[in-house]
Amino acid sequence: MTALLVALGAALGALSRHLVATALSRRGATAAGGVLAVNATGSLLLGLVAGHASGAAPSWLLPLVGVGFCGAYTTFATHAVEVASAARTGRTRHALADLALNLVLGIALLSLGWTITA
Repeated sequence: MTALLVALGAALGALSRHLVATALSRRGATAAGGVLAVNATGSLLLGLVAGHASGAAPSWLLPLVGVGFCGAYTTFATHAVEVASAARTGRTRHALADLALNLVLGIALLSLGWTITA
């Protein structure tokens, strides 16, 4: 049953990532901006879920939303490609800013979400 929850969450997370990235791209966001938005919102959601799961949360919440949805919605591999591409094309400042923003914003939002629900 747990594997099915993870799979369902992952399918919804991947679809959501595509929809968010496409919507942001249509509004003029760069690929790196889309990845940042997805990773930031995913970090906040994961923090909310983790905080809630540390208490009396239903047993399906963490596999469905935490592992499945957030795992497929957020995208470390795409972020790595964006950073490497910026560095390889001489946009070192962009690459470093992208790394710092994703790390700092991700940890801050995850912590905020966890604090809200714990």
